[in-house]
Amino acid sequence: MVIFDCNGVLVDSEPIAAAVLSEALGRIGVTLSAAAAIRRFHGRRPADIFAAVESAIGKRLPYDFSAFVAAQTLRRLRAELRPIAHAAHALTWIRGPKAVASSAPLDRIRTSLEITGLIRFFEPRLFSASTVRNGKPAPDLFLHAAARSRIEPSECVVVEDSAPGIAAAAAAGMKPIGFVGGSPTPGRLASELLATGACAIVADMRALKSTIADLRGW
Repeated sequence: MVIFDCNGVLVDSEPIAAAVLSEALGRIGVTLSAAAAIRRFHGRRPADIFAAVESAIGKRLPYDFSAFVAAQTLRRLRAELRPIAHAAHALTWIRGPKAVASSAPLDRIRTSLEITGLIRFFEPRLFSASTVRNGKPAPDLFLHAAARSRIEPSECVVVEDSAPGIAAAAAAGMKPIGFVGGSPTPGRLASELLATGACAIVADMRALKSTIADLRGW
């Protein structure tokens, strides 16, 4: 099975989500640029991001902050979201079962894939870190996806664009591929992902099929 992260791998949502978070924090007097949000929280689930923000500022966020950010993110995604270039091409030609395992909530995963026309490649194998005890870089989400799909972790390849995601896949005993095609700094990200445990780096989705075949030894 090939397991894909969603944000930054299948859909170009990272800049949108980071902008929403930056603007929402600004409304309550916390300064964090969208670029800094991506650097600090890339690959993390919302609950862990909000906990980190609360720890940094030394106080609780407003009770409705999480719901506000979620609603605003979905609104912006519906208006602006685009797929990663050549994602549909890659998904069409990759053999075997495919799944999505993302730090995003399930409604955001589903909405993102529906907007971009990619959901047909994955349903019903959509998995959110909101349903497991520990988010990435813990292996919980990937192990959950494999167990629910009745596939051994060692038989899974993971396509990720963040260090926490690569670390989680490696900890789960899976083969991680780092995708850098959605990053404004692909060289720096490639170095980071390789250092975290990526077995290979892909910058163009059209190269993904051959990279997976090489890892599988086909």
